[in-house]
Amino acid sequence: MTSVITADIIGSRQQSEHWVNNLKKILAPLGNTPSQWEIYRGDEFQIEVTNPEDALLTAILIKAQLRAIKSDARMSIGFGDKTHNAERISESNGSAFIHSGELFETLKKQKVTLALRTGSTDFDEKFNLMLQLALTFMDSWLVQSAEFVALAIENPTLSQEELGQKLGINQAAVSRRQKRAQFDLVMNLDRYFRTQIKQLTAP
Repeated sequence: MTSVITADIIGSRQQSEHWVNNLKKILAPLGNTPSQWEIYRGDEFQIEVTNPEDALLTAILIKAQLRAIKSDARMSIGFGDKTHNAERISESNGSAFIHSGELFETLKKQKVTLALRTGSTDFDEKFNLMLQLALTFMDSWLVQSAEFVALAIENPTLSQEELGQKLGINQAAVSRRQKRAQFDLVMNLDRYFRTQIKQLTAP
């Protein structure tokens, strides 16, 4: 089983042209382009996250990094198999790609910026409701909150004090940002997602 994130930048035309370079920087650590991630049609991109358990946190990290530069994306995460492995991810195929692509087409209409599809109606319904609740605050992360979230996800072993050193703020300020971003809730959601997706994909 694999997972695929299909996405586009929200309001890309209103932003300066710098966001493309910023997006490339965000996606670069996630693998090789164009086999594992690719930007196409100007403002759309696709990423394969080969360990499905990492898919949600990867999407949240991308969201935080984009919100830290005053941008955002609509993202659909599809889970399933990969039946055709092409040189470019946009030409690969399988149920993970179909789930991701079909769901992506509905996001604008649903007015949501993040959703997932596994093919299990029960799982999808339950989890998308949780995501919608989480998006009530994730969609309004300001730059400082988003910077904190991105840094904390990328450095899971660092203490508040160490994160503060990287951000140039004291530990009390880190604690405030963590609270404001509802970071503990985000990590609880990710932990729950990991246990559930593991059960769903268990042979």
